Formats: sequence, structure tokens, C-alpha cells
Amino acid sequence: MRVMVVGSGAREHAVAWALSRSADYSSARPMKERVFCAPGNAGTEGVARNVAVDPQDGTAVVRACQELGIGLVLVGPEGALASGLVDDLEAAGIRAFGPKRAAAMLESSKSFARSFAERHGIPCARTERFTDSASFIRFLDEMRDQRLVLKKSGLASGKGVFESDSREELRRFGESVLASDELLAEEYLVGKELSVFALCDLSDRLLLPVCADHKKAGQGDSGPNTGGMGAVCPVPFADAKLLAKIEHDIVDPTFRGMDSEGLKYRGILFFGIMVTDQGPRLLEYNVRFGDPETQSLLPLLDSNFLDLCTGTAVGRLCSLRPTVSKRIACGVVVAAPGYPGDYPKGLAVNLGRLDAGVEAGLPELDSSVPGADALLFHASTARSPDGTLRTGGGRCFTAVGVGETWETARASAYAAARAVKFEGAWFRPDIGDRYYPG
Repeated sequence: MRVMVVGSGAREHAVAWALSRSADYSSARPMKERVFCAPGNAGTEGVARNVAVDPQDGTAVVRACQELGIGLVLVGPEGALASGLVDDLEAAGIRAFGPKRAAAMLESSKSFARSFAERHGIPCARTERFTDSASFIRFLDEMRDQRLVLKKSGLASGKGVFESDSREELRRFGESVLASDELLAEEYLVGKELSVFALCDLSDRLLLPVCADHKKAGQGDSGPNTGGMGAVCPVPFADAKLLAKIEHDIVDPTFRGMDSEGLKYRGILFFGIMVTDQGPRLLEYNVRFGDPETQSLLPLLDSNFLDLCTGTAVGRLCSLRPTVSKRIACGVVVAAPGYPGDYPKGLAVNLGRLDAGVEAGLPELDSSVPGADALLFHASTARSPDGTLRTGGGRCFTAVGVGETWETARASAYAAARAVKFEGAWFRPDIGDRYYPG
């Protein structure tokens, strides 16, 4: 079966890489005739065939799938899901991994998602909604002594969240959102964040290993929010007791609510969780694999990834039980200068000692750390006509170390991150330290 991965980020590179390792693809048939990426990046060229298609153009994606004989499409970006790409694919008789537009509103509208959670008794932060500046400013005056979290209701590439105890900063952010969207104001929750992923078909669900994302740009979780500066998997404090609590309080009511409201769902559902002293609280839903969590999660799946995705898409998830490595993964995002603000594109990249591994078309990289493996996933990179590798976004690469211990995984990830060289490249120096201290 031919499979297409829609998107161009490091998440899509990781998904294409995992598909290329599936047992189904062990034949002598060229890999680039089995896995396709639309549009992909310079990294996916090594594990798939790139197709120059805009993920937001449903008609073009459907046409490409028909011309290439694609049997399954995995949709990565939230924008494509929100615009109804899965609706277009299924209308054309093409099997898809991902929710239709109606269910994608769990991510594309934070207002809808919060109302959904409240209707079904799912614990989350106290929330107020605003559509005009006057009522918002009155609310700020009433909440003068409290730290607040403001959220843009619509999609914002992981950067539509702002927290502060400064009334002036909150006012500026809120008014900028209200110029074009609904605004949510939430109580500030204190605790530890978890990323919980569930594969789900129309009747069953399957939880995957828990990850922890690092949203803030600066060391020690300081600075502005980003799309994610790194992730670890698994998370030591997320034991069986805590996960059972999360399932009972958040996951189970979510799926019961989706069923009662007719939100048909085939794909992956992400639960952003804050573990507080009062118990787990829902922060948000995402309707796709997370970035950068996916880059740390997929290398730990020993099962056939294609089987998991196909089983989800065709409704036989109940027959599948994935096996998971007992190793540890640490993913470190290498970002462009200025990110998450304005940043340059097209910077020339030198992968140094790692270049041979990338040129061979595989993200596995020679690791200088004994007992660990290193992988490098590209995000929106491209090759210029002279063959130079160039950046194309704010988060440019995810360097992942996988080891038997936290120390070896972390060391391998940072060795790979340091080997990625372009002007102004930077990364957080403390990914995972909060979860694996000492």
C-alpha cells in the first residue's frame, strides 16, 4: 500500500521515517514508491518521495493521491485538518488518518473545546470568554490581583497563549487577539504538564507513551511561548496511578462526549494535561500528533507503525497492542535566531560530522555517546540549486537522542544539536532536566 504524509515539519519527517521502518515495507521495492510526503522537506527526501502539493489545497491533495494510487493519507498539520482535508479525501473514497472538520474544532476553536469540556464535566481551568475589548478590560480590572492566561480561540501555531500578572501586557495581548478572534481568559494553573496521546477509531482507543513538551523559549521555563522547544518520553512521574486518574477524569469523559455529540473520529487525539495538587486538569486538545513530542515518541515504538495507523483508519484498533521500548528519548529543537518572534529563512546549514548520515537519506546519525542513538528530523528545510541545505522556518530541526538511560539519551541529543550549525542557531540547554533531575 502507498501512503502519503501531509505536511513539511519535523513531525512529518518523523512519521515518514517510522512508516519507512514498518515491516510492510521490507520488500525490495524502492522506498520512495511506497511513502510520499506532501510537500515534505529536505529530510523526508531520504525516506520518501516528496510531492509539491499545498496541504491547504484539498483539491490538489486529492488529485495527487488519485494519480499516485495512495491507499492511506496521514494528515499532520492542524490547519489542513481544520480546513476539511479529511472530508475531501473521504468524499473521494481515499482512506485518511485524521478527524473531519467538525471534530477538528476541538483544536481549531479553543472556545468550542472549552465549552465541550464544561458540558461533559471534564476538569479544566476556570474560563471567561470575550468578543469585545470593553468587557475584557472590565474583567481585567476585577481580576487585578490574579495571574491570568489568555488564549486566542483560533489556531496560532502553538503561540496563541500568553500568561502574565501585568495588566498592561495582558491588555495589549488581549486587544490584539480581539481585533480578529474570540479571546479566552483562564485561571493560571500550577503544576507539571503532560502530553497524552490516544489513537482512536470510531469505537476504540489506545493510549501511547506519555511525553512532556517544553513550551517556553528560555531556560527554566522562562520567556515567551513557542510551538515547543523539545520533549522527553517517557515521563517518570506519570505512573500507573496518575494515568488511571487522567483516563477516568479526562480521557473517558472526552470520548463519551464525542460519541454523544456525533463527533466521529479516526486518528490521534492529544490531551494537554496540567497535573496540579488538586488533580489533573485539561489544558487543551490537539487533533493530530504533537510537534515536538512525535519526534521523541515514535523512536520508542517497536510495533509496526503502519499497522497502527491503518488499524486506526479502518476501525480495527481493538486487535492491536503496540510494543514499546524501555529506552528513553530526549528531543531538542534547534531554532532560528529571533524565534518565536521574527526570524530569517534560507540560512545555510552545515551538519558537520553528521552530514554523511543525512546525505544517505536516513535520520540516524553517528552518535559520539556510547549506548545511545542519535536522530535528526528536519522542519521545512530545502535544498538550493547548488545542493546547499537551507532553513525554512523558526523551528528548524529536532535532534533526538535515544538511550538505555536518561544520561545517555540526553548526551546524545545535545551532541547532535550542537553539530547542527547555521548562523544564529540556538536551543534550550535544559530539556528534560525538570523531569529527570540530577
